[in-house]
Amino acid sequence: MDRGPLDDGVRDLELMRTPPPKERADAARNRVKVLAAAAELFERHGVESVSMDAVAAAAGVGKGTLFRRFGDKAGLAAALLDERERELQDAILSGPAPLGPGRADETVAAADRLRAFAGAYLDYVLSHLALMRMSETASPGARYRIGAYRFWHRHVALLLTRTAHESAADADAVAHALLAALGAEHLTAMVEGLGAERARAAVLTLFGAVGGFRT
Repeated sequence: MDRGPLDDGVRDLELMRTPPPKERADAARNRVKVLAAAAELFERHGVESVSMDAVAAAAGVGKGTLFRRFGDKAGLAAALLDERERELQDAILSGPAPLGPGRADETVAAADRLRAFAGAYLDYVLSHLALMRMSETASPGARYRIGAYRFWHRHVALLLTRTAHESAADADAVAHALLAALGAEHLTAMVEGLGAERARAAVLTLFGAVGGFRT
């Protein structure tokens, strides 16, 4: 069973949480303008069809400023995803059950929290699939170098260790295997071949089989 207060490795999760950007006021204003322009252009035209030049023009900033701040379109995609990642991480750390630990006097089964995480993460990735795919495939192994992946992995591994299911025997390895099914490249192929609902159901079934819960 999983208790509400911080315990075990949950403090590690707080340290792994995606940090908010630290920047001057003018830089923050430019960042807001750039991300708003990028989000609008990506939604209207699709991620692949939008150039960095177009984003700079729509945001009213110089191309040099845009490239220095974000590097390339993958960096821009990662910045757009940061805020949503922080929201999900905060819900996991301190939100209501079953995604979060709930109240201090509340007891939540680890399997219920694992089910809630799988569902919430699927909501997140399927809503931002093109951006996630660009961010995770910008270079070989890009997905595994970002701090967010380490957060998701630690969270899933902790939940697996708190279940009575056989998957708890090597929770770190099993957590990696489960998260592979949530990779944007993998989900893109599933959605294109099977549709979003079947892809979602299949991933939840996998988490349930490993985590010891029914979908």
